[in-house]
Amino acid sequence: MSLTVRPVTPGDVDRVVEILTGSWGGTQVVMLAWGEVVDASALPGFVAVADGEIAGLITYAERAGAVEIVTIDALVQGAGIGRALLDAVREVARERGMPRLTLITTNDNTRALRFYQRYGFDLVALHRDAVTRARDLKPGIPLLSEDGIPIRHELELELPLDS
Repeated sequence: MSLTVRPVTPGDVDRVVEILTGSWGGTQVVMLAWGEVVDASALPGFVAVADGEIAGLITYAERAGAVEIVTIDALVQGAGIGRALLDAVREVARERGMPRLTLITTNDNTRALRFYQRYGFDLVALHRDAVTRARDLKPGIPLLSEDGIPIRHELELELPLDS
């Protein structure tokens, strides 16, 4: 498989919306730490292209002196897509002189937690019942994961960067 990563372009918008809707139930993402709902399709990002098809997407924003990953989706697991997308955003953060790369995931997302920690992220905070509160802003957030784990808390992870 031939894999390249490039910035999202206006021509990618339909596919970006499709990916976000499939993974996140729409383009709106609740950023409780920011106190807002964000349209992830309007954020900067990168796509991973494998054999001519978009196989992954990452969106990010600059907040509080860091680059925060808002969404990441690898449409093919175990092919290096997630790592390639993280590498691209990590480089953006370094170029901008940011001291860290951050992200938030939910307590049920055990596969992602393993992936992020192998990449070098460290757990820095637990936001108890944050997802429960986020449902006030986005009622479509499921109560249970596909594995039957109650989705209640947000876990904040951080990757310190060498500038």
